[in-house]
Amino acid sequence: MRGRAYTPRPSTEVRPWRLLLLLGLLSAAALTLAGVAVRLQLVDHRFLAKQGDQRSVRQVATAAVRGSMLDRYNEPLAVSTPVDAVWINPPELAAQSERLPELEQVLSLPHGDLARKVSANLDREFLYVARGLQPADSRRVRALNISGVNFTREYRRYYPAGEVTGHLLGFTGIDDNGQGGMETVLDAKLAGEGGIKRVIQDSKGRKVEDVESIRPVRPGENQVLSIDLRLQYLAYRALKSAVIENRARGGSLIVVDVQTGEILALVNQPAFNPNDRKQLTPDAVRNRAVTDPMEPGSIFKPFIMAAGFASGRFGPDSIIDTGNGSLQIGSTVITDEHPLGAAPLSTIMAKSSNVGMAKIALSLEPAQLWKSLTAFGFGQVTAAKLPGESAGLLSKYANWRSVGIATMSHGYGVSVTPLQLAQGYATIGALGVRHQLTLQKVEKPEAGEQVFDAAACRTLLKMMEAVTTEEGGTGLRARIPGYRVAGKTGTAWKSVGGVYLKSRYVASFGGLVPASAPRLAAIVVIDDPSAGKYYASEVSAPVFAEVMGGALRLLGIPPDQPESGTAPQRLPPQRVAQR
Repeated sequence: MRGRAYTPRPSTEVRPWRLLLLLGLLSAAALTLAGVAVRLQLVDHRFLAKQGDQRSVRQVATAAVRGSMLDRYNEPLAVSTPVDAVWINPPELAAQSERLPELEQVLSLPHGDLARKVSANLDREFLYVARGLQPADSRRVRALNISGVNFTREYRRYYPAGEVTGHLLGFTGIDDNGQGGMETVLDAKLAGEGGIKRVIQDSKGRKVEDVESIRPVRPGENQVLSIDLRLQYLAYRALKSAVIENRARGGSLIVVDVQTGEILALVNQPAFNPNDRKQLTPDAVRNRAVTDPMEPGSIFKPFIMAAGFASGRFGPDSIIDTGNGSLQIGSTVITDEHPLGAAPLSTIMAKSSNVGMAKIALSLEPAQLWKSLTAFGFGQVTAAKLPGESAGLLSKYANWRSVGIATMSHGYGVSVTPLQLAQGYATIGALGVRHQLTLQKVEKPEAGEQVFDAAACRTLLKMMEAVTTEEGGTGLRARIPGYRVAGKTGTAWKSVGGVYLKSRYVASFGGLVPASAPRLAAIVVIDDPSAGKYYASEVSAPVFAEVMGGALRLLGIPPDQPESGTAPQRLPPQRVAQR
């Protein structure tokens, strides 16, 4: 055995304390894990679930499409088209500041604009940077694939007829809410109600899955208006041409269905295109036919004549002595352009005698005159409910004096809107029945309110017809071949700063066709013509003839004077009363 090295064998004995230590550690770890699991599942479960949902589940608003507006024959007047809004998460986008110039270029934003917005809003997670993007522009932004740039579907309003219907319809704001015109009047019905849904999003804010609908989208209701788009175009072209030709400051034209009170056309000049937001200035969007009262001049005389009939003091055969065409009241002198002497009421109306009308008005009790004028709707807003509508000015009769009554008889000292005049003429055409004006299509016409005697209105219509037929009548240029026309001209001085300027005028014409059984009433106003002609007989009456002649044909209203197939021969200027 000598010479061999000794190698000890490994011990197989397990020391008890090591085993106990290992088991203790494992048991402690197991207990710790079990405790954490219990705490997470039982104690902190609700909190953790909420925190998890906040990082992955979101409530998302979904936009409601705004209802369309249609004309009476269902032609589209206003529709909503889908577009995208671009919003950013500033903290997330700040980490990619080197890509901001790319986004600015695609969105056509000024250089550095996004950087300023991001740095100023690092405490926010939502910030709009572009609204109303068309699909092509939206695709270019998406193609950049920048984290923190997100999209929301919304809708943009589009008006197929552009400025032809601008003042009538109004427009919508950036959030698709009504801003003027029928967009405001019908906003509650057109707007609908947006929805809310719960979705799961990924870490980049992209939707992964729809979880549930919290509130469904309620689309806006389509609304059918009373407007006839064909007549709207016709009125727009004729009015614009007249304003340009006469170098006028502006103008208004309204066409009303006498039997229902429906407004078939309403236009103003200058106009604006609601599709171009650069044109949406306060002056451009003002609906002059509704918001701008004016002193009407002689176009107001039929209502004074109606008051005379209502008093019982005047009838179809009454004669008024206008003397030498001059009437002095205190320090004021009322004059006629041509002395008429003793003349029947039809001649007083046809030749627009200021003296004759003043004598009628002065013979009436002020309370009776005021009652008649308010029955036609003057001094109060109409039922059309257009935003900004003026009630005009018709003071209480207790404050009237003789000179004020005399000047009011030929349209001074009282202010009215073209819309009020349209309602008044339509009431005459409906034989004393006042229908509420409306811009919504009437399916079942209502009876209306009888505010004047029908027989008196028939007499008044004949007198107004003499304006367009009697030799020397002021409305000869309003005649329409094949149709009888009842109407009245009005040429009024403009008042600026309380002073009447005898070089500036408002020329207007109001009329009814066919005169034998009126279906349509129209008011034409040309403000401040400056091309040489300013009398309503030359400026406004031809526009009435053009528009109403076209309207009668488009609506298929049969002629009531078929033997009158040629245009009227124009009388020499010295034989035509220019009022």
